[in-house]
Amino acid sequence: MPLSAASLPALPPLSLYIHIPWCVQKCPYCDFNSHRLPAVLDESHYINALLTDLQQELPNIWGRSVETVFIGGGTPSVFSAESINTLLSGIRALVKLNPEAEITLEANPGTFERERFQGFKEAGINRLSVGVQSFDNDKLHSLGRIHNADEARAALHTATQIFERVNIDLMYALPQQTPAQAQHDVQTACDLGVSHISAYHLTLEPNTAFAHRPPSGLPVDDAAQDIEDAVHHTLAQNGFQAYETSAFAKHPSQRARHNLNYWQFGDYIGIGAGAHGKISYPQRIERTVRSRHPNDYLRAMHGNPADAIVRRDIPVQDLAGEFMMNALRLHDGVPAACLPERTGVSPARIARAIAQAQQKGLLDSDPRYFRATALGRRFLNDLIGLFLYS
Repeated sequence: MPLSAASLPALPPLSLYIHIPWCVQKCPYCDFNSHRLPAVLDESHYINALLTDLQQELPNIWGRSVETVFIGGGTPSVFSAESINTLLSGIRALVKLNPEAEITLEANPGTFERERFQGFKEAGINRLSVGVQSFDNDKLHSLGRIHNADEARAALHTATQIFERVNIDLMYALPQQTPAQAQHDVQTACDLGVSHISAYHLTLEPNTAFAHRPPSGLPVDDAAQDIEDAVHHTLAQNGFQAYETSAFAKHPSQRARHNLNYWQFGDYIGIGAGAHGKISYPQRIERTVRSRHPNDYLRAMHGNPADAIVRRDIPVQDLAGEFMMNALRLHDGVPAACLPERTGVSPARIARAIAQAQQKGLLDSDPRYFRATALGRRFLNDLIGLFLYS
């Protein structure tokens, strides 16, 4: 069911997500589309496929500027700096890339080399996101990580020398973890001088090794909450401001612009094996998804690219729920006017859910904003559920 004519007053900002699906090995908690790195990987073959993929979207975003780029995975840093340079040069030739665009690349300490990081910077990467998870060797082993604590420190020390903007991913509520151990991880990251920290509660996602065989000693309920409180307290003590459920920045200028565009229901092209995208048109909003397995994706992109891409319009009745699912993750929320601007849906359509959320103390009563209360942030799934199933 399409939106009514000219429902969107303007198209939202546009980002580009690029998926590189290979890792040195698959972590047992990971539910992302990642595959063990083959003995021989033809990087140029995949880069060419990505650029072919991007070409398929050009008619759908013609004339629009790309504001941010995120190269995720998998472990994109298994690719050479030369390949990343070829990729970014090809992107600049195809789309109107904002000269001030934030361009992020995910990296793991297990693939760290100083020359490689420097090469990424010279290719145009201006923000590095390093997946450390912990600085405790026992915890790293339990998570199936291929690096140790010393390698993590070395990678971050070099990253902060080369890049002005560095994010570190940390996990907490790990097997046998105490609040003091979680605080030590956070304090170590702060002391290394990173400007952004993404701190995630370890969850057992379906279809992962941990889901089939959970590790012993996982903290639950009050113990897990104590660890989370300790993590958040340590971040605040070090001057990090929470701006999203799992995202903390030293200064607003260090916030992840690419992720903010997701949470504010902006548009994004998704290219690469298993990549998802969202593209708005004046009268409808479309989701896209690429073939998940790299072999299937490569075969299509070097044959008939359309075979790798599934497109579907988001039903009108789902738009407000999807918008709120993203927006309510932000600590400051979003202006209420953003809902019709980004979806074409009036707040009146969800008035009942808004009233229920406010009555339960989960949603701020200020009508100018959609913003979770402190209680709403603690019970975010319950809050979001009111809008998804209303």
